[in-house]
Amino acid sequence: MSVGLNDYYFDWAPNWLAAITLIAAAIGVALILHAVLLHLAARFWSSRHVVANSLFQRTRGLARYALILLALSTVMPAVPLNPEATHMAHSVFIAAIVLLIGWVVLLAANMTADYYLGHFQRDTADNLLARKAVTQVSVLKRIVDVIIVMVAVGFALMSFDTVRQVGMSLFASAGVAGLVAGVAARPIFANIFAGLQLALEQPIRIDDAVMVENEFGWIEEFGSSYVVIRLSDWRRMVVPLAYFLEKPFQNWTRTSGQILGSVFLYVNYGAPIDRVREIAVAIVKQSKLWDGKVVSLQVTDVKENTIELRILVSAANAGKSSDLRAEIREKLIAKLQREIPGVLPGKPIGNAAVSDAEVAPAQQVSVAH
Repeated sequence: MSVGLNDYYFDWAPNWLAAITLIAAAIGVALILHAVLLHLAARFWSSRHVVANSLFQRTRGLARYALILLALSTVMPAVPLNPEATHMAHSVFIAAIVLLIGWVVLLAANMTADYYLGHFQRDTADNLLARKAVTQVSVLKRIVDVIIVMVAVGFALMSFDTVRQVGMSLFASAGVAGLVAGVAARPIFANIFAGLQLALEQPIRIDDAVMVENEFGWIEEFGSSYVVIRLSDWRRMVVPLAYFLEKPFQNWTRTSGQILGSVFLYVNYGAPIDRVREIAVAIVKQSKLWDGKVVSLQVTDVKENTIELRILVSAANAGKSSDLRAEIREKLIAKLQREIPGVLPGKPIGNAAVSDAEVAPAQQVSVAH
């Protein structure tokens, strides 16, 4: 039983009543202090600080619990109960306070990141700067979240004597324990360092059009240990972060969101190439998906019975490029069938356009009208 405070002020009461009184008084003082601080903060807090004001609004409840836990941990050594029980309760309250502080720091970090990203717009045609910022902040936010959680949990556990003694023992035998811990944590640290490299060097960014493992898609999300790629058929490919540092892949929007697309068409040897070119250029120029920079038609190969034509067009991004190429195929075949009936080979219409491909960004190719 604790002595001192109970002997002087609660010698008339049983221990359980003294304990309840002390705990209730501590909670009451904490609630009053929280109300006073809340009133002062609401009166003098500047609304110009958007992040700080939003953080204050979201952590009002956490602040109340933190003050209550702080008050309880302060009076717990004086509570006239079993010393071991009071000591354990004191450690639990300290650990809870540490976790609450970690929670607040985590909220502050995420809200700061979201506020920063709010200045960028990814739905514009030239969104390279926005994608760079979103990628960096997304990856760094995941890493910072992991570090904050690990540090908070570590300090919380260190408030318990048993855990602290185990930690000292591990440090004392750091040879074997460090080797085992290093091997066990290798994937975690590998992904953390890979995430840092991706955030700083940015071989890929959010919304980049990439070709990975012969699959085409767009970078949709960065996780703490993986990247989610949205494939063209809406499937999702999940790839480890380290993959993009260890294996080759294609990034079609590395320097710009603009991209060139190719449509291949096969016609008979008697086809009037100049007329086909006029029809193709007219179709492209009438399309809202074309960015107005590159359009050309060239003879790229000759087969035994057909000539291969390639229509090269530019678009603002990979999505518009795909839609533009589909539109060109459909309208060009239909118009050729109407205006030059014998130009297409004697095959089903669906085989007229047999393949398509994407090539280098538009800035690297001269404009041809």
